[in-house]
Amino acid sequence: MAWHARLDLDYRAEPATRGTRADFRHDGPLRVLKSLFPEGPEVCHTVLVHPPGGIVGGDTLTVELDVGDGAHALVTTPGATRFYRSGGARAGQSVHARVAAGGRLEWLPLETLVHSGAHADNRMVFELAPGAEMFGWDCVALGLPAAAAPFLAGDYRHDIAVGPRWLERGRTSATDAALLDGPCGWAGHRALGTLWFAAGRPLHDARREGLLEIAREIFASHALSATAGATAPQPDVVALRVLAPRVEPVHDLLAQVWRAWRVAAWAREACVPRVWRT
Repeated sequence: MAWHARLDLDYRAEPATRGTRADFRHDGPLRVLKSLFPEGPEVCHTVLVHPPGGIVGGDTLTVELDVGDGAHALVTTPGATRFYRSGGARAGQSVHARVAAGGRLEWLPLETLVHSGAHADNRMVFELAPGAEMFGWDCVALGLPAAAAPFLAGDYRHDIAVGPRWLERGRTSATDAALLDGPCGWAGHRALGTLWFAAGRPLHDARREGLLEIAREIFASHALSATAGATAPQPDVVALRVLAPRVEPVHDLLAQVWRAWRVAAWAREACVPRVWRT
């Protein structure tokens, strides 16, 4: 039996409390575990859960997210998103977020694990109005190297669209050795991480270069320094990308840079979600 689930999240600023209010509606097994305010009322931390524990062929998960003017949402998960082996049907997850002018979004789910034999689609669209800003990341691992279960069959397709100008589209097949092992692709690694800071209008040069310098200083002393790079693919986006044999060091580097970028971009100390430590 395939699961079809949808979750609608709506964040609005409440001037009376100077806080962010979160409302949600769900259909199927995708819901909010908890909304927390560890930084005070201004920032709503939301933890999403999918009780079945994984996504299989035929399943579809959809998240629709709106952040209003003056609201600030941080959205994460308590564990990895898992795409399991499929008999042929595709499994899909899609996120469509809209951030209004003056709104802030942090899309920080834990990693996506693609099991051998999965046929998976992962699509993310983030619409940013002028004056809106966001952090986001995507961390994916093919196969389970720690369990001696490499990615030998199946495929993974992912799209990331941020703002009006940045679109990334990846198509990775387990049989594409040139992509998986070639120097212009995954280069023999099986974990890929992307972190970005994006705005609804072009960033000032000094701000953009400052964020790039911070990222480069951090990964220069990290164990993944040889496979990490930071760039500005568009005037309104700064991105860090990293490859590794396993996903854990990828998440570690992305989290370090996110913490430093948050201070530099928003003058707000990072508050690491507690579910990352459980």
